[in-house]
Amino acid sequence: MLMNENSRVYVAGHRGLVGSAIWRALKRRGFKNLIGRTRQEVNLLDLAAVQKFFAGAKPEFVFIAAAKVGGIHANNTQPAAFLYENLQIQNNLIHTASQSGVRKLLFLGSSCIYPRLAPQPLKEDYLLTGGLEPTNQWYAVAKIAGIKLCQAYRRQHGCDFISVMPTNMYGPNDNYDLQASHVLPALIRKFHEAKINSAATVTCWGTGAPLREFLYADDLGDACVFLMENYSEEQFINTGSGAEITIRDLSELVGRIVGFPGKIAWDTSKPDGTPRKLMDSSRLFALGWRPKVNLETGIRLAYEDFLARQQREK
Repeated sequence: MLMNENSRVYVAGHRGLVGSAIWRALKRRGFKNLIGRTRQEVNLLDLAAVQKFFAGAKPEFVFIAAAKVGGIHANNTQPAAFLYENLQIQNNLIHTASQSGVRKLLFLGSSCIYPRLAPQPLKEDYLLTGGLEPTNQWYAVAKIAGIKLCQAYRRQHGCDFISVMPTNMYGPNDNYDLQASHVLPALIRKFHEAKINSAATVTCWGTGAPLREFLYADDLGDACVFLMENYSEEQFINTGSGAEITIRDLSELVGRIVGFPGKIAWDTSKPDGTPRKLMDSSRLFALGWRPKVNLETGIRLAYEDFLARQQREK
């Protein structure tokens, strides 16, 4: 069921970090019939609205990159919203795709689905083998349900629905809100504001010891299109860079790229989150896909995107 340049392809969440990267990847490959709708155009929390949209747009291939997302603070303070909204969005899209005869669907999960203390690197088999990280369990439970729903529709209805688990993402169209963003965009904003305000120090959360893996958004977009064309198994597949860095080293790297000359202080009263999170992406790499953008290059591109957005907002 290969896509071709005339296929009708719907990217749910096409303006977000991941969705816009998938959209760019499809554009680069010459796809002509891309379908995207804003939140104002189609409310994905409303099943009837989703069904009406599918009936009119008739997508053949669907990428689900729409989700309510955020960092530790957002997950901790809005547990009901993170669980309810993500369940509703994915239930409505996956169910309607099955009813509408969509030829293939790709669901995007998150690396937070894995147990907090799972062995590293994280293999796909470790799902549901232990307790989740409490700070983002609400989002994780929703994403696990999405994976299982794709598997269930595959078994009961023969749907070609696959799931992809990306590592930590960053890049164009990221969320730089300090209350809701993930670690890397939050660091970009913190260091930038400290630079323009001539602050002596930047305070970062936790100890700086946790290890994290990052993948540039356009690499993920490329991987998703690659998997839509080359992967069709019930087991979800990890999608990472294979490289990791401590939050301390990451902070120093972001500070250098942004041009912040001051010092970094660590607020150890704030949570670290999961101690280490590295994906085992060997199944993906064995299919012949590899990321192209290294971390330093990617952060420079992300900072350029952040500055361009600041200019637009002015």
